[in-house]
Amino acid sequence: MTRDEMIEMIRLHPGMQLATVDADGCPHTRGMMIYSIDETGIVFHTSNEKDVYRQLKSAPKVEVSFFNREQFTQIRVQGTAVEIDDDDFRRKIVDTPGREFLKPWVQEKGLSMIRIFRIENCVADVWTMGMNFTYPRPRVKF
Repeated sequence: MTRDEMIEMIRLHPGMQLATVDADGCPHTRGMMIYSIDETGIVFHTSNEKDVYRQLKSAPKVEVSFFNREQFTQIRVQGTAVEIDDDDFRRKIVDTPGREFLKPWVQEKGLSMIRIFRIENCVADVWTMGMNFTYPRPRVKF
């Protein structure tokens, strides 16, 4: 799968599992939705009140995975989560259709509660049942 094909599959299947580690080195995963993806990385947001925010700040190396049920295909992406501190971008996210759930939180907590990250220096690989025992798997950078 090419980089562009991976990006398109992720765009069509934006739910991801994000893996981080806490201060004790214990792993944590959680489901999240991407905001956007392109050749510069994967953008998502969270709240500054959540453990995931503290984990990303203290240990920014992450892995995310995406799954296409129809094709039974998984894409795993490793990279570094870099915070984007931009109030205009925060406002754009809050005003994006499908993210209306953010508006009451922003009204209560303020716009700065939204924290935006881009996973950069991505290295991705694809898994399918047909290549279950193929090693090493081809890796794609973006």
